[in-house]
Amino acid sequence: MPHLTAGSAREFEVHGVAFRSFAATATGAAELGAWCAEFSPGTPGVPHRMSQEEVLFVVDGELDVEIDAERFVAAAGDAILVPVGALFRISNAADRPARAWVTTTLGMAATIEQSGERMAPPWAQ
Repeated sequence: MPHLTAGSAREFEVHGVAFRSFAATATGAAELGAWCAEFSPGTPGVPHRMSQEEVLFVVDGELDVEIDAERFVAAAGDAILVPVGALFRISNAADRPARAWVTTTLGMAATIEQSGERMAPPWAQ
């Protein structure tokens, strides 16, 4: 299904972030997963580690990013490259929503730092 419409996107919510899944095996993708992540104002991030590289492109707003020891604010028009295995947290400390377009290879999993829980998000499968 090459035309992935907003109305056909599957929606999920985890840790206060809304995920609208466009490209996944459920929509016919074979290699890449892509989704829009929407962060409400004041959304705290949850530190986790990714099993595969991930790229986020900030569409609207600003996101507070932590990748290992590096901390920065990514604004609309910026991209964020998350290396495999890096300790990663993304938050929205601002008083307005923020959105990012995210792409990774299908099959990605995340390990929550505090609990050690391994999660295979359905939007990335």
